[in-house]
Amino acid sequence: QVQLVESGGGLVQAGDSLRLSCAASGRTFSSYDMGWFRQAQGKEREFVALIRRSGGVTYYADYADSVKGRFTVSRDNAKNTVYLQMNSLKPEDTAVYYCAADAHGRGTRRGASYEYWGQGTQVTVSS
Repeated sequence: QVQLVESGGGLVQAGDSLRLSCAASGRTFSSYDMGWFRQAQGKEREFVALIRRSGGVTYYADYADSVKGRFTVSRDNAKNTVYLQMNSLKPEDTAVYYCAADAHGRGTRRGASYEYWGQGTQVTVSS
C-alpha cells in the first residue's frame, strides 16, 4: 500500500510558477513509476507528466504536449517525493492536480494503470 499526499497548489497569475510536491509513504517508492494528472472542472482527467522508476543518473520522463517545455517532473527517492515544477502557467492549466503511483512500472500515460492516487491539490491560474 502506498499513500500519496500532494501539496503546493494555489492561486497564481498567468506567467507565474508553482511547484507541486507529492509525498509517498512506504519503503518501495523508488520502484514505482510516478505520474501527474489533472482534472479541470467539467472535463475528464488528463495525463500531465510521468517519471519512470529507474534510470541511473537521470530518470526518463514523459510530458503531455500541452505542458512540454513549461513543466518539469522530478523525484527524490531519498525523500519519497515527486515534484512537478510548473512555469509559465496559463489559465488553461487551472485544474485539480493528482499524483499517482504505478507499482508495475509500465511507463504509461493511461490513468487506469496507476494503482494509487493522492487526494489532489487545486491549481488556479488567473488571467
